[in-house]
Amino acid sequence: MLLRSSTIAHLIDDCENNESDPLVITPKPDTRRIHGDSSASVDLRLGTWFRTERASRHPLLDVYDRDRLAPTEHSITQAHYIPFGSQFILHPHSFVLAVTLEWIRLPFYLAGMVTGKSSWGRRGLIIETAPGVHPGYSGCLTLEVTNVGDVPIAIKPGTKICQIFLYQLDGTVNAAEGSRFVGQRQPQLGAISSDEFAEKLFQSRT
Repeated sequence: MLLRSSTIAHLIDDCENNESDPLVITPKPDTRRIHGDSSASVDLRLGTWFRTERASRHPLLDVYDRDRLAPTEHSITQAHYIPFGSQFILHPHSFVLAVTLEWIRLPFYLAGMVTGKSSWGRRGLIIETAPGVHPGYSGCLTLEVTNVGDVPIAIKPGTKICQIFLYQLDGTVNAAEGSRFVGQRQPQLGAISSDEFAEKLFQSRT
């Protein structure tokens, strides 16, 4: 079930009274405005950390080649801190990892879906995350930001950049089954790993 904005605002306001499994968004959004909103989401703002791809030190990014030392996050990307009042210029057809200003903690009975704001999308700025946010997640959200237009775009930390929709589960998950991405405050690449079924397909011969 998709939650209304007013319901989300009530859960945020009630977080201090629900110590066992609260919904936390900090800095706290203006819940008075959200209570009067007829939408079904909460806006999130752009944080101060960005991660760009380095000029390639590797001829090929091959996450499957186990015979070579896999490139690390720090060898293929570079972190940038952009203070409030400054701006990050995203050039046409370029990609950057960003992070939300807000630190979020989802209770174990809610899951989230993050999407970009259409006002940015119509200007060629596509904001995405691996859009599902699992129950029990805590931390800042990593955003995948791409300029698909033909003109450079300036983005400033603190800007409303995306929105989160919250869904109530048909049950709750155990704390041990929650998201593994806990406590992150800077954008991260995350790991890619194959599974047993994929390995069998890789080894198959036609």
